[in-house]
Amino acid sequence: MGGNVSVSDAIFWLEFVLHELLLFSAVLFLIGSLDELAVDCVWLIRRVYRWIVYYRKSSPQSITDIKAPENPGLIAIFVPTWKEATVIGAMLRRCCQLWQGGSTRYSIYVGCYPNDREGATAIIDAIGDDPNARMVLCDSAGPTTKADCLNRLWRALIKDELATGIKAKAIVLHDAEDYIHASELLIYDKLIEKAEGVQLPVIPEAVAGSIWISGHYCDEFAVSHGRNLVVREAIGAALPLAGVGCAIDRVILGRIALANQGLPFDVKSVTEDYELGLRIGTQGGRTMLVRIRDEAGSLIGVHACFPDTLSAAVRQKGRWIMGIAFAGWDRLGWNKKPAEIWMRIQDRKAILAAVVLLVGYACLVLGAILVIAALFSGFAPKGLSDNLVIMLVFNGVFMIWRLIVRAAFVWRCYGLRAALISLPRSIVSNILAIMAARRASVSYLRLCVGGKLHWDKTEHTHFPKALTGNE
Repeated sequence: MGGNVSVSDAIFWLEFVLHELLLFSAVLFLIGSLDELAVDCVWLIRRVYRWIVYYRKSSPQSITDIKAPENPGLIAIFVPTWKEATVIGAMLRRCCQLWQGGSTRYSIYVGCYPNDREGATAIIDAIGDDPNARMVLCDSAGPTTKADCLNRLWRALIKDELATGIKAKAIVLHDAEDYIHASELLIYDKLIEKAEGVQLPVIPEAVAGSIWISGHYCDEFAVSHGRNLVVREAIGAALPLAGVGCAIDRVILGRIALANQGLPFDVKSVTEDYELGLRIGTQGGRTMLVRIRDEAGSLIGVHACFPDTLSAAVRQKGRWIMGIAFAGWDRLGWNKKPAEIWMRIQDRKAILAAVVLLVGYACLVLGAILVIAALFSGFAPKGLSDNLVIMLVFNGVFMIWRLIVRAAFVWRCYGLRAALISLPRSIVSNILAIMAARRASVSYLRLCVGGKLHWDKTEHTHFPKALTGNE
C-alpha cells in the first residue's frame, strides 16, 4: 500500500511541475506568437498596399529599370579575412571577372594578417595585376577582431583618397565566401544617392550532405530578409546591416568614425555590422532593403554557404545572440521611438525564446513520462485547467500559422520542395537556438568578468557554385 502511495505522490508532483511549466511556457509562447502575428500583419498590409497603389498599373521593378546614377562615384569594397584560403580566391576572381570593364568604378580592399601566409597567397594569386584590387596587411598578427580588420581597410582607403584626391562614394562590406551578383555595384552606385545604407538580401545555399544544419539558414534568412527587414523599413525603424551585401554612404561612415576616434567599426563589438546599421539610424540616416530581380527573374542578392556542422552553427549563432541580445542591449540601449523599441525587442528576445523552447520540450518529455506512469500505476491524473487548455489550443493554432508563414517565405525563395523540408527543419532550428543561447550566455558572462574579445569567426570550406533564388 505504501508503494501505491509513493507512486501516486510521485505522479501528483510530476503533474504539478508539468502544469506549472506548461503555464509558464504557454503564457510566454502566446505573447511571442501575438508579437509575430503583428509583424505578419504589417508585412501583409504593406504588401497589399504596394500591389494596389504601385503594381496594379506596372510590374515590380527589375534591374533593367535601374538607370545609370546621376553622380557616379568610386565604390570601395572591404573584404576582411582570416584563414580564408579555401574560398577567398574564388570570391575575388568572380568579383574581378564580373566588374572589370563595367561602368561603375570600384576598388577592392582585402584585409589579411601577416601570419596568414596561405590566405595571402590565395589573395595575391586571385587579384594578380588587377589595378582595382589590393591586399592590405593588418598591423598585428591575427586574429584580432573583424572590426579591427575593417578599420585597417578604412585607414587604407583614407590614405588612397588623400593620395589620389578621389573620395569614395560608398563602402561595401563583403565576406570571403560571398557569391556576388554582376549588377550589385550598379545598384549601390544608384541607390546610395537615395539612402545612407543599401542592403541586398542574403541568400544562403545549403551545403551538400548538410540539408538540416546548413539548410536551416535558408529558412531563417528567407523569413528575416523577406519579412522582418521589410517590416522594419515599413515602420521607420533602423535596419541592421548583415555585414555582407551592404553599402554605406561614405559621408555618414566618416561621421560615425569621427565620433569613434577616427574608426567607424567598433572593435569592442562582435556584431559590428548589426550595430553599424542602427548607428546609421541614430545619425539620421536611412537604410533601404533592396529586393529586385535580374533579367532572368532571380532575386539579386548575396549567396553564401553557411556552417554545415552542429558545432560551427552553434558557435556562429551564439556569437550573433551574444552580440545582439546581450552586448547590443548594453551598448545601444533602447531608443525612444516606439517602432525602434519594438524592433529591438524582436532582436533581443532570442534568449527568452530559447528558454521557452527548452521548457516546452521539457513539458513534452514530462507529459510522456506522466502518461506512461499513469498507465502502469492505474492512477488517473486530474488533467489540466480549462484556462490552460484554451491557451494550449490557441498556441497550437499559432504554431501551425508560424510554420505556414515560414514555409511560404521559403517557397517564395527556394521553391516547393524546400518549403516542405522547412517544416520538420524547424525542430533543428529550435534545438540550435537553445544551444546557441546557452553558448551566448556563457560567452557574455566571461566577457563581463574580464574575458578577452577575439574574432570567433566561422571556418568557411564551401563556395557557392550557382545562384538558386527564384524571386
